[in-house]
Amino acid sequence: MEYHHRLTVIDHYIRQLPPFPATVNKVMEICRDVDTSPTDLTKVISLDPVLTGKVMQLVNSAYFGLSREIISLVRAVIMLGMNTVKNLVLGATVMSAFGTRKNFRALNMDMFWKHSLGVGVIAKLIAEKRNIDKKLLEGYFIAGLLHDIGKIPLNSKFSDEYLNIIGIPEKEPQPLFISEKELLGIDHTYVGNLIAKKWKLGEEISDAITHHHAPETYQGVQNDILFTIIISDHFANSTEIGFSGNRYLENIYPEVMRYLGDDAELSFDNISAFNGEVEQEIEKAQIFLKIAG
Repeated sequence: MEYHHRLTVIDHYIRQLPPFPATVNKVMEICRDVDTSPTDLTKVISLDPVLTGKVMQLVNSAYFGLSREIISLVRAVIMLGMNTVKNLVLGATVMSAFGTRKNFRALNMDMFWKHSLGVGVIAKLIAEKRNIDKKLLEGYFIAGLLHDIGKIPLNSKFSDEYLNIIGIPEKEPQPLFISEKELLGIDHTYVGNLIAKKWKLGEEISDAITHHHAPETYQGVQNDILFTIIISDHFANSTEIGFSGNRYLENIYPEVMRYLGDDAELSFDNISAFNGEVEQEIEKAQIFLKIAG
C-alpha cells in the first residue's frame, strides 16, 4: 500500500470517528471558564443520563476508594473537583469510542490496555509523590492512559503490516515508532495527534500523545506532564506492564533528565519501589475498561 493511500485510509478512519456527544463538548467548554461553578458543571452532566451513570460509577469505584457511597452528582463534583470530573468524562468518552475488541487485530487488546493503564497509574503516582496539585492528578492519569491511542487505527487498518512492525526489533533493535515510519511512512504519534485535534482533547493530553517519542521537538508548556508520561512509559516497558508493541527499550531522553534534574521521586530506583502499588492501582483503574464496554 502506497504512503499517500495510507494517509487517505487513516484520514477517512479519523473522520469516521463519532463526534463527542454535545454534553461532553459542553463539559469541556465550561471547564475552561474560570467562572464556572460545580453547580454549572452538574447541570450540564445531568442532561445526559448515560454520562451521569458513568461518572457516578467511577466516583464510587475502588479507583477512588471513598469511605462512603456518593449518591449526589453535585456532591461528587464538589468532593473531587471540576478538573478531576472533566478528566473522568473525557477518559470515559474516549475509552467508549476505542475500547471495543473489534479495533484490535495485531495487538492483544488486554495487554495493550494494561500497558496504557500502567502508564497512567505510574504517571499519577509520580505526580502524587511530587506533591502536584490534587486537582491536576487525573490529567496525568488520562494523558498516560491515552498516550498510545494512535496505535489503534494503525493496528486496525494495517494489521498485517503491524504484525511485521512488532517483529522488527527482534532482528534490528529499534523503537516501535521508527519501525512504523519505515514500513508505513507514519507513526502512532502522528495518528494520535489527528485524533487529539478532532476531539480537541486539550494540550496536556494531546501534547503527551504527540511528543512522547520526540521531546526534543517540543515547544509547548506542558513539559511536566509530558516528561512524566515519558518516564512512566519507560518504566512500564522495562518492567513489562502489559504490552503495546514496543519490544525495544528506549533510553530516557536527555531533554527529560535535564528538565527533571535531581528530582529524587523520578529516579528509577524510587519508581521501582512502588511497583506493587502500581499493580494494585491498575486493578482499580480497570473500571475505565468496564465502562467502555
